[in-house]
Amino acid sequence: MKPHVILRWFVFVTAALVMNFPVIATFITALKAPAEIARNPSLVVHNPTIENFVTVLTVSDRLNIYHYLWNSLIAASIGSILPIVVAFPIAWAIVRRGYGRNILFPLVVNLRALPLVIFAVPLYLMFSVVNLLDTRLGLGLVLAVVNLPLALMLLVNAVAEIPIELEEAARMDGARLPRLILRIVLPLCRPAFITTFVFGFITAWNEFLFGLILTTQKAVPMTVGASFFFATSGGGVQWGVAAAVMIVAALPPLLLGLIMYRKITGSMVSGAVKG
Repeated sequence: MKPHVILRWFVFVTAALVMNFPVIATFITALKAPAEIARNPSLVVHNPTIENFVTVLTVSDRLNIYHYLWNSLIAASIGSILPIVVAFPIAWAIVRRGYGRNILFPLVVNLRALPLVIFAVPLYLMFSVVNLLDTRLGLGLVLAVVNLPLALMLLVNAVAEIPIELEEAARMDGARLPRLILRIVLPLCRPAFITTFVFGFITAWNEFLFGLILTTQKAVPMTVGASFFFATSGGGVQWGVAAAVMIVAALPPLLLGLIMYRKITGSMVSGAVKG
């Protein structure tokens, strides 16, 4: 093997280990018994065990990880699909008709730069009036609003990359606006839809603040429910169980990202190579 190839692989492996060190350390901790965690803080596991994962996956009167996972799945799905449905026609109107290009588009995109905590109290008061507190729908709607700026930005760029000649040819063939958007523009934006969905799902799944404020029991998401596994009856922290529940909580977005990786990268580089 040539020296430059060896150097390239060395840099790649080193970077991968450094960037994923927290995940690796968490997974190794999850494989240790409490006694080994206390006496062996290194990354070497002398007596691996799945006891921590069994504890996490076992339903008790107070803890039900499947309930938290289901809540997060529904809320994150709403929070990632709804922004696409709302942002797509808006993106087309901004690009093709120029509506809101100078005011609406910058305003919506820049809203994402604001700290989300400033919306917590108004949202809580609004949700208490319309009975959306501690509901998956209510949490999903908030997550959709959080993801809307990203969805609008990605879809505006996707529509802008579609040659306008395709739409003009469709109009000459007698296609009306709904048919033009659904049959011409929408299929060409499919890679952008996938990218928007994946990023939106991961963002919604990892949201903690609104899950903590807007839910109490029925709609508690995984990010909040995971914290319930940490404490012991004596007030300490079960580090092995905490590590195991964090690994389980990270699996759904991780698997989604791995499955959609090629489609995401293809969508992101398509505009860069367009001539």
